[in-house]
Amino acid sequence: MQRLRFQMIQLALLIAATSLFAADATAAKMVGDPAATCSDLIRPVDNAVRIDSATMVAPSPLAVAERAPTPAARVTPANPEFCKVLGQIAPADPKAPPIKFQVNLPVEWNGRSLQYGGGGFNGVLITGLALPPAYPFGAPSPLARGFVTYGTDSGHETKPGEPPQTFALNDEAFENFAHLSYKRVRDAAVALMLRAYGNPPAKLYFMGSSEGGREGLTMAQRYPDDFDGIFARVPVINWVGLQHAGTRSGLATMGEGWIRPAQVELVAKAVLAACDKADGAEDSLVLDPVGCKAKFQPESVRCAAGQSGDQCLTEAQIAAIRTLHSTYKFSFPLENGLDDYPGWGVSGENIPAFGPTGGWVAWWLGKAAPAQPPLPQNGIAWIYGAGGIQYVFARDPKLDVTTYRPEDHRERLLQVSRLMDSTNPDLSRFAARGGKLVILENMADYAQSPYAGIRYFENVQRTLGRDKTAAFARLYTAPGVDHVGSGAPANVDMLTVLVDWVENGKAPGDLEVIEQKVEAPAFETTRALPLCQWPAWPHYKSGPMNRAASFACAP
Repeated sequence: MQRLRFQMIQLALLIAATSLFAADATAAKMVGDPAATCSDLIRPVDNAVRIDSATMVAPSPLAVAERAPTPAARVTPANPEFCKVLGQIAPADPKAPPIKFQVNLPVEWNGRSLQYGGGGFNGVLITGLALPPAYPFGAPSPLARGFVTYGTDSGHETKPGEPPQTFALNDEAFENFAHLSYKRVRDAAVALMLRAYGNPPAKLYFMGSSEGGREGLTMAQRYPDDFDGIFARVPVINWVGLQHAGTRSGLATMGEGWIRPAQVELVAKAVLAACDKADGAEDSLVLDPVGCKAKFQPESVRCAAGQSGDQCLTEAQIAAIRTLHSTYKFSFPLENGLDDYPGWGVSGENIPAFGPTGGWVAWWLGKAAPAQPPLPQNGIAWIYGAGGIQYVFARDPKLDVTTYRPEDHRERLLQVSRLMDSTNPDLSRFAARGGKLVILENMADYAQSPYAGIRYFENVQRTLGRDKTAAFARLYTAPGVDHVGSGAPANVDMLTVLVDWVENGKAPGDLEVIEQKVEAPAFETTRALPLCQWPAWPHYKSGPMNRAASFACAP
């Protein structure tokens, strides 16, 4: 009986989603018999694009895993019957890897496509079958809604035991990672849609988080005619700055500056003591992290004379926190005139670490002080940053990172910045063709500084004007949420928001984010908050603190 109820709930959700998205798009079925059409796609797309396989996949049920690197990764959504196409794009340099991709073509198509972004240094194939960034756990997948979905490995494959940045030693592989692979896979996917359905997609969407968020902004800046709607969550847009700032913060914790897990709890409690009540609700959540960063002083937990242990911080540890919070400055400008990287903020320091989920322990401190070469138990920012210094900037895998100086590698930094830094604020071409952009920054993010995305959005406003920017772009900030969606309400259906804006002209206002139990079939909402447009944040009015209606967005 429980299983039947579960299946009925899934069916109802799927029917509702299909009706929502079928109305305004050019719906179509596969040309001819789906199985025959699918198998025929194995013919080459062009001289460079090779199709390795094209097979029909039967409908699959929703499943929830016990453990996964992120909360969303525990959920495998239900998917309908579709044609799974695996292919690759040959490199020009025989020493460079091919660009691998997967395209999923549903039998019942709503005329739309969704490209998924990657993460980290990529190197794994993005299948397009998982939940998109920030997506509600129980919502039907984009594929189940009728979207063609697709993704790529960005032109390289990370091998076990190998640093994830090794590919950067090859120029073509690095350029593919920077931008070319996403463009070329997008074009290959469109060609497959034309063959499968007889028509190209009526609307094209892109959704990515972290590195995938950078990819989304890259597409808006470099290829403004390719996508109608883009969602960039926690984008690592000032990429060169992030790698250097993350490395600097790691260096600050070598030796006496390293902060033990129990001391992380101490700092997190001190932040709440200083700022939790500022929004009117004492709920163990800092809703105004910008104001809190100005208010919280790490010296408040300094060790007194003769004091030591986990109940206070030493001068070296306080200096490390100051380093994390402060701006990283270059001695020369990078692409688009930027010569610095914003410091990190406050709150969520003690979000438990599990893979890329978490606060300071996951991203900054790790479970052991930074080592050379980086160890698996080090913070991810050190693993990424120190490896980036060695393989991307200095291109010397044996480099002692403590001796590295950006000035000694100025031309390489400028070259990488031109390729990787998605910081161009002139989005006039994207806006002119009707493109719509939504950026979401999680304010307890220690993988990248949310202030980098905030600064980028404000630069767009300065370049195009506030009114013109408001006509096509939104920036939202989610307080208390870490890089991948833990710590506070984080889930919101941005795909529907984009479709409504692109196709129905319904510009989004303040939205709502929810925190959910990862328990099927209900995925119960345990808390909800307003998702405010920058620079507003939630203020408590009255009522239950776990309901969004009890708060209002205001500066």
